Amino acid sequence: MSSNTRQLRTPFPPDRDLRERVQELGLWGLDANWDELSEEEWIPRLVAYEEQVRAQRSLERRIRSAKIGRFKAMDKFDWAWPRKIDRDAIEELFRFEFVKLGVNVVMIGPNGVGKTTLAQNLTHGALLAGHTARFVTASEMLNDLAAQDGRSALQRRIARFVRPSLLAIDEVGYLSYGTHHADLMFDIINRRSSLERSTLVTTNKVFQEWNEVFPNSAAVVALVDRLVHRSEIVTIDADSYRLKEAKEQESERRKQRASRKRTKGENDGE
Repeated sequence: MSSNTRQLRTPFPPDRDLRERVQELGLWGLDANWDELSEEEWIPRLVAYEEQVRAQRSLERRIRSAKIGRFKAMDKFDWAWPRKIDRDAIEELFRFEFVKLGVNVVMIGPNGVGKTTLAQNLTHGALLAGHTARFVTASEMLNDLAAQDGRSALQRRIARFVRPSLLAIDEVGYLSYGTHHADLMFDIINRRSSLERSTLVTTNKVFQEWNEVFPNSAAVVALVDRLVHRSEIVTIDADSYRLKEAKEQESERRKQRASRKRTKGENDGE
């Protein structure tokens, strides 16, 4: 008997009425004949199977909708590489209390130090924990919003970014934007703040430099104020992981070329 089957045969929690679960699943034929079938031994297993399959399909749909993309898992994260990183604070985030409490997270650090990887893992983990979540780059979100034709279309698109329990906005600071884009960013952050929904932002700019991201915008001060009002600030100081990996890959290629050259020389000498 598989571990999954053993799990399915455990007693149901007393606060979870079996017929209520049948109704939640929409098994109306079973519900209509409940008096006749409720004592059948296979009913609890059927309900559990149906719940598991639907939960898995729901999770798969939410992961697709979150648009996280491919990412490196946390067990591959090199904690020893950064000169400065608060590992305890980051690992605390993976308990997702900040999502339940509607607290924001801002990850600040230079390019290539793992901010995106952390944000992707947190988004994915939030989904596994049962929250709704979405991952998007700042440029993708702002350009998408700015391209909407008409107020109604814009409001519908804004709702997509306001709705999730966790919205991860990646790469704030890599490009600069006009006043309209700044207003859109403020609108998203402000709405989410008022609903106490968590926003995770990764940025290569300290807040004093956000005027360079949104030049000539009067909304910058208010935007930062809304973002940091209830927030966890995580600072990472390190050289670029990507540059490190590129150097390691180049070193490995040189070793392989040298090995092939030695092997060819030995074969030619035979």
